[in-house]
Amino acid sequence: MIDPILSISFSMHSNKGVYALLLGSGVSRSASIPTGWEITLDLIRKLAHLKKQDCEPNPAKWYESTFSETADYSKILNQVAKTSSERSQLLRSYFEPSEEERQQNIKTPTTAHRSIAKLVKDGYVKVIVTTNFDRLLEKALDESGITPTVISTPDAVNGAPPLTHISCAIIKLHGDYLDTRIKNTSKELETYSKRMNDLLDRVFDEYGLIICGWSGEWDTALRKAIQRCNSRRFTMYWAFKDSLSDKAKELINLRKAEALKIETADLFFEELTEKVLAINEFEQPHPLSSQAAIAIFKKYLEEEKYKIRLHDLVRNEVEKLRDNISVVHFPTQGVEFSADELVRRTQKYLALTSILQSMMITGGYWGNESIESLFTKSLERLCDNLQDRNGLKVWLDLRLYPALILLFSTGLAALASENYHLLGSLLTKPTSKYDYPGPEPLIFSLFPSAVIDQNAGRQFPNMERRYTPTSDHLVEVLRKPLIEYYPNQKEFEDAFDKLEFLISLVTVDLHIQRSLDPWFPIGRYGWRSSRRIQDNIFARTKSEIEKEGQNWLPLKAGMFGGFAVRANNALTIVTDRTNRLGWL
Repeated sequence: MIDPILSISFSMHSNKGVYALLLGSGVSRSASIPTGWEITLDLIRKLAHLKKQDCEPNPAKWYESTFSETADYSKILNQVAKTSSERSQLLRSYFEPSEEERQQNIKTPTTAHRSIAKLVKDGYVKVIVTTNFDRLLEKALDESGITPTVISTPDAVNGAPPLTHISCAIIKLHGDYLDTRIKNTSKELETYSKRMNDLLDRVFDEYGLIICGWSGEWDTALRKAIQRCNSRRFTMYWAFKDSLSDKAKELINLRKAEALKIETADLFFEELTEKVLAINEFEQPHPLSSQAAIAIFKKYLEEEKYKIRLHDLVRNEVEKLRDNISVVHFPTQGVEFSADELVRRTQKYLALTSILQSMMITGGYWGNESIESLFTKSLERLCDNLQDRNGLKVWLDLRLYPALILLFSTGLAALASENYHLLGSLLTKPTSKYDYPGPEPLIFSLFPSAVIDQNAGRQFPNMERRYTPTSDHLVEVLRKPLIEYYPNQKEFEDAFDKLEFLISLVTVDLHIQRSLDPWFPIGRYGWRSSRRIQDNIFARTKSEIEKEGQNWLPLKAGMFGGFAVRANNALTIVTDRTNRLGWL
């Protein structure tokens, strides 16, 4: 049998946002928050003290015999504290920590609350129903930058937007601790207002339900709401600590729910959150997704009438990728650098980029001038939200990794079909403000050692002694996506060298045209060419330019302004500076 918590994890992951939580007092138990009944009993003790009477050992029975009525939270509170400000201060002491309590993590959000906040932040949970009066969940959400819509009264139900339009709704069935109308006694828990019942009917009909910390014993109206729901769209899960009450068992049998025994609410939600996020983190797009994207892309590319659809196809995938690689998912602050984290992030970036990569590889090989602007603007779009420079530099720079993957993937595909016009556009037209005060060519920032510097790159497996670890890493991760166009390993590596070499030449030329120092990034072609004295990339390129002149394909495509003299000038600078490094 599969562990029930795994079933919940997969259900939540595959049905994002459709599971609601039903939380009882057990979720706040480890924070030392009292239950409503415990507060009532303590208020009775305070009332007895005011009357100079002893209410022990049964405060509720003393109250009933003294006042000839069952214990009622609201009435007792009004007798103990006469004004609203007095009542407010009295209640705060039960729910808000003193300085000493805060230091001991008493009456502060628990592991369970913070884990739930993570699920909300990532969109896995949008609706939370709770019988608790405290505000620990709201505090945990606030710490995560989330402001929930809190519904704690019938009037609030009417004033709230539809649940589908709310990023997070907390439905406090019994009220809030600062509202004297909170439901506490058995009689008060027998019924809800029509407005609240209607809201619960919607939640239980439209959402799956995960119950934790609720016994099901005292809340008659809540039990009735669950019993009223006839739909079975999603499995109901009931997490319990010690044992299930008879009433809980009845509901479980009625709803054909899954019951799972847990140690504590903290451990349950921590494990659930870890598993859900782990599934998301390591989920790879299904191979058919990439194949389907390629098939659709080719169809749209072949016929002019699909021009708009082609544009929308690519742009939609760009926007999806842009959202998925935001700082929300890849924080740049608070995460220390480690080799494991570097590998984890690059693997996740690769998984998220794979569908767009497949389309751009196809376009690089088969595309024409009609997609040049689309591709160049796509690269710009992926780099235009990187102005925030707060955080660890290695993670800030790594934000360009998806764009780097796309540039090299498309460039290599273009080289395979000698599609130099598209390649020239990719290298010269995209601009960025990533590291400059004004728009500059994107390739000034988008090259391997700028995205992952040498020291970080050597943390990749088997890259410890490499001259150009990031470039060598790219060779490894790009081999499989491009194997259709480069079945031979040597041809692939030679093409990679050629692309990096062209990037160096174009970078030098663009710097010169802007009256800047002719700086350029040196790729793996440097040390590889030093081992090919007779047939290296410098000699081959020089021979090609001399032989073909203005017909040299990069020149015909518009690189170097179409002037051989500019190409030769860049070639001389790159050759001289690279050879002076002494790779051997």
